[in-house]
Amino acid sequence: MILAGSRDASGPSEASLRQRSEGRVHLRAGLFGGTGCTRILDLAESGPSRLRFPRGEGGLEAVLVNTAGGVACGDTFTIAMDLEPGADVVLTTTAAEKIYRSDGPVSRIENRVVLAKGARLAWLPQETILFDRARVRRRFEADLADGAALLAVEIVAFGRAARGERITAGLFADAWRVRRAGRLVYADSLCLDGSISDLLARSAVGGGARACAILLDVSEGAEARLEEARALLKEAAVPAIEVAVSAWNGHLVIRALSDAVGPLRSLIARVLASYRDRPMPRVWQS
Repeated sequence: MILAGSRDASGPSEASLRQRSEGRVHLRAGLFGGTGCTRILDLAESGPSRLRFPRGEGGLEAVLVNTAGGVACGDTFTIAMDLEPGADVVLTTTAAEKIYRSDGPVSRIENRVVLAKGARLAWLPQETILFDRARVRRRFEADLADGAALLAVEIVAFGRAARGERITAGLFADAWRVRRAGRLVYADSLCLDGSISDLLARSAVGGGARACAILLDVSEGAEARLEEARALLKEAAVPAIEVAVSAWNGHLVIRALSDAVGPLRSLIARVLASYRDRPMPRVWQS
């Protein structure tokens, strides 16, 4: 857990009066008859958040679309997913999610997934890009029944690389909580508040990194795949990327730091494709 400062200002009163985006999606998916195919059982959408479903066989691919074009100061976005026994779903996004600069208000992104026995979810959004002075709190919560499997990836770029942007002030708070059969098995919290680029320049924080990634596998066989994951990382190694993998308590975690998001994204995509033994979603390849 990395903490820097505690400021969480609400900003000028006039800022709080502006119109905010509130995007929400709720998907319930399950097996269709005896076909073994996963289908939509219920879908609710509101605000700028939409789910699109490219045609496929077997598992269900859901592509999240933010018609607002990004997350502005004070916006709220929520994703809720309920997967019934045996359901197989991949969640991804059409493009990188942009967190725009804020004049005070904090944006919030809340993600919650519930997986029944035998359900599988691959949470594979494309990267999140923080602009200078962006302020966002993000939370990911997962409740897994015994026999359910979660594979989740998040990539974050701190500043727009093409502009050589530094984050001179901002807030990025990210919390992960995963429970299996009601018991907390994974908890992770990150909080960068203030001059994020300066914080990341510290050797004990980011060592000069401008992007980070996490890959979390919570499944019955995850811990036993430690050596396999190490071999995949060694094969895909990029000199400018620091990466490590660990496994304990029934799950496996890969963490990576890079001075650029492009090579990091490519590394994660190559490792994921081999680790899942499936190609990445088509939107990742465009």
